[in-house]
Amino acid sequence: MTYTARQLNRATLDRQLLLEREPVDLLTAVEKVVAIQAQEPCSPYLALWNRMSRFDPADLDEAFTTGVIRKASLMRITLHAVTVADHEVFHHAMLPALRASRLHDKRFKAMGLTIDRADEVLAHMLEFAAEPRTKPELEALLHSHVGDVGEPGIWWALASYAPLVRRPTGGPWAYGPKLSFQTVAIEPRDRMPALAEMLRRYLTGFGPATVLDMNQFTMLPRTSIREALKLLDLVQIGDYFDVPNRTIPDEDTPAPPRLMAMWDSTLLAYADRSRIIPDEYRKLVIRNNGDTLPTLLVDGHVAGVWRPNESGGIELTAFHALGEDQWDGLAEEAKALHKFLGDREPQVYRRYARWWSSLPAHDVRIV
Repeated sequence: MTYTARQLNRATLDRQLLLEREPVDLLTAVEKVVAIQAQEPCSPYLALWNRMSRFDPADLDEAFTTGVIRKASLMRITLHAVTVADHEVFHHAMLPALRASRLHDKRFKAMGLTIDRADEVLAHMLEFAAEPRTKPELEALLHSHVGDVGEPGIWWALASYAPLVRRPTGGPWAYGPKLSFQTVAIEPRDRMPALAEMLRRYLTGFGPATVLDMNQFTMLPRTSIREALKLLDLVQIGDYFDVPNRTIPDEDTPAPPRLMAMWDSTLLAYADRSRIIPDEYRKLVIRNNGDTLPTLLVDGHVAGVWRPNESGGIELTAFHALGEDQWDGLAEEAKALHKFLGDREPQVYRRYARWWSSLPAHDVRIV
């Protein structure tokens, strides 16, 4: 026995609140989604707009400001928006990998600093960042301790694994080009139980999933993942693990159209990207440098991309032929998205427009 491809697709859409916008509060939504990709400031807002029936962006502004939602470097050394509880667990689960990614890198070794010295400097930085500090202020402090160690600098190493969160600095999506950081207190935890809890949380939002999927989500060794899974009470069908007592929607469950944010976690959380992205479109929407374009979902799968049009409206590019009823559904979403963006920043993702000239546009419509 195993799952069909459509069962896996519908399971993801269900747990990611994408089968229908749900009437939940902000913290509940972020907890259900588990970890929202936050590389671009507007992306968490668009992710929640797609998932909540009553999403007010001001609520997310306030959550970032008060710290009940944290934005920090976690899985895959990328920025995620998470609840406080998840951040404390995920930080400890990821810490050895985040440290190793920098402290065993040849660029760190070329600085001539020992790991012990890096930890000494880190302690000074965390004390200094008890209050919000800008990146230049933190770099100046580090320079006063270690001097010029060359590019990319000691900040590049420490920022990847320090218990720091991004602090809002203004702009239409809470975070502008000026970066601000603050230390957060995180209680010590044993690493393996923390990893097991992170995997359990992953499965609540993305299961059923394989070890390879969990490896892709975390970029942690498969041996560590398998060891941590032994600590959990899970259901296993074939290669797929899941939390107990979770139903899988029928594979014929309707999936409404959606206009997804850049780097939406549903596109990045699996080794088998075909759960959401047809194989022939994978390299179109996930570029060689990691840029993951804002996509159209039709019947639960990527069918194209979208962007704000310079003359106004939302430009929808389909990679294959769509029915008029599918276009009508996308147009309705695009009109709502245009209004949502217009209240804050109509021209999001402008710096990624270079990719559009190379995309196979079967049909382009502006709504």
